[in-house]
Amino acid sequence: MTMKAYPRIVLAGLSGDSGKTILTCGLAVALRRKGLSTAVYKKGPDYIDPMWLAIASQSVVRNLDAYMMDRETIIRSFTTNSVSNDISLIEGNRGLYDGLDSSGTYSTAELAKLLDAPVILVITPKKVTRTVSALVLGCLELDKKVKIKAVILNQVSGRHLRVVKESIENDTGVPVIGAVPQMGQSGILPSRHLGLITPNEYKIANLAINEIANQVESNVDLEKLIELANNTSLMEFNPSENQTEKKGKIKIGYFYDNAFSFYYPENLESLERAGAELIKISSIENNKLPEIFGLYIGGGFPEVSVKELSQNREMMINIKKAADEGMPIYAECGGLMYLADSIITQKAKYEMCKVLPLHIEINKKPQGHGYCEAIIIKNNNWFEKGEIIRGHEFHYSTIRNVEGEVNLVMNLNRGTGIINQKDGLVYKNVFASYIHIHSNGVKYWADRFTNLAHRYKSSIKV
Repeated sequence: MTMKAYPRIVLAGLSGDSGKTILTCGLAVALRRKGLSTAVYKKGPDYIDPMWLAIASQSVVRNLDAYMMDRETIIRSFTTNSVSNDISLIEGNRGLYDGLDSSGTYSTAELAKLLDAPVILVITPKKVTRTVSALVLGCLELDKKVKIKAVILNQVSGRHLRVVKESIENDTGVPVIGAVPQMGQSGILPSRHLGLITPNEYKIANLAINEIANQVESNVDLEKLIELANNTSLMEFNPSENQTEKKGKIKIGYFYDNAFSFYYPENLESLERAGAELIKISSIENNKLPEIFGLYIGGGFPEVSVKELSQNREMMINIKKAADEGMPIYAECGGLMYLADSIITQKAKYEMCKVLPLHIEINKKPQGHGYCEAIIIKNNNWFEKGEIIRGHEFHYSTIRNVEGEVNLVMNLNRGTGIINQKDGLVYKNVFASYIHIHSNGVKYWADRFTNLAHRYKSSIKV
């Protein structure tokens, strides 16, 4: 058994929108400027925050989520991907103790305990002073196994900062190791209905991140943060399994553009290990499919690019033909919407691929949001009857109507799904669902995908 040091910090908030992502981005750049290599993680589920963190850290950012993956897998993913780095930053989600239920199951606090990592609370003290001390005291007392070691304040300066800082340190004994002021426009990461916009849609993304890093360097005690990260327990080094890619590569495409960009890096890596040669395709700029034998369409914002998607009829005709011929296509959320008959917005109705007999309507409020658990009720080429699938959904769309019969193979124990808590629409070798899965939780998914692609290739005698 090999024990190693893994300097690490969990950055947690009192709620969502506390400034965790902005601060973690700034810290990742500031630490790199000091010559330290960083591994950065996001407590999942999340796609967009990791995109920003990846730009800041110039590394692959991974999700750690105890609902979608088991504890051993989380530890193995963390140790494998942190082993060659000087420091690891783990950004939490929502509030420190917020989880699946009133007990905070699967919360950031539970992840911090699993990794035995010190916690820095990121607090934006708007219209409040000493009451912040009561909040910090509550976090300290609620679970004394959670190692809250410091506070960083966000969007605060001047007299307000002095009063809040003195209150926290005098009342709780927890040091305030930084206070980042309100930043100008170049330091703000813009948002929309699913959270932050994606970096490739923001022309000054790098400028904004560098400005955030400048503020972090000037206003956060980086040496103290590094000291806290280094003062952690040794962990057993558990290298990830099955790192060797299989021989006999099979070409599998995946959409990546402004409409579709929600992919866990582990999902793509697991396909490569299972023997896939991944081909990146734009659903907007490319007008036909290259030579591929499977297609992965992740989530994203098809509703934002719906006009451009609908104008690319040649690509949609290609997709429909491939689906009818039996090409394996795995579509999650946005991918499901793209394969439908149409997407209906407040302004217009846009024709889509017409692979699935569904008409999708975009709503103003979320229609499905949170963790999902599904049981497979019918055997199909992707999943076996009785298997339990855990994942998550976050969509503003619903099914307005269905034309004819559809083959739904999942019952949801938790979640909204497509219709009446059912999900997993199968058409030939197409599997479409509102549920996003993580390959660290559904470990057989990549092998089944590549096996289907090999069978399809053999069937068309290429």
